[in-house]
Amino acid sequence: MPRSKCDVMSKEPSSNLESAMQMLIKTFHKYSGKEGDKFTLSRGELRELLTEELGNYLGNAQDKDAVERVMNDLDANNDGEVDFTEFIILIGALTVACNDFFLDSPPPKSKADSKSDGAAEEKKE
Repeated sequence: MPRSKCDVMSKEPSSNLESAMQMLIKTFHKYSGKEGDKFTLSRGELRELLTEELGNYLGNAQDKDAVERVMNDLDANNDGEVDFTEFIILIGALTVACNDFFLDSPPPKSKADSKSDGAAEEKKE
């Protein structure tokens, strides 16, 4: 017998990915429904979520024009609200952008690498 969605959310996650999925759901619902429909984010709710939860990734989420652009990009059905599916599209796009950034960036040097670089420079002198 398949488990219901409520059963899955009440269980302790058994993996990091399950934890991440539960956190996405909980975070969306933390902000949704403060203004109107509890299953969607209004502009104000979206602004609060972007500011509080994604400020380091999005920069100035307080900028009304920036929030308006995000809202317009996400609001696929043009109802003036962002539903969970539209929210997940934002999270997916940000995740892809972050992954691309880290793939293009050189790996951080470890302390051992830094020490060996310093020793190599001393030998050159």
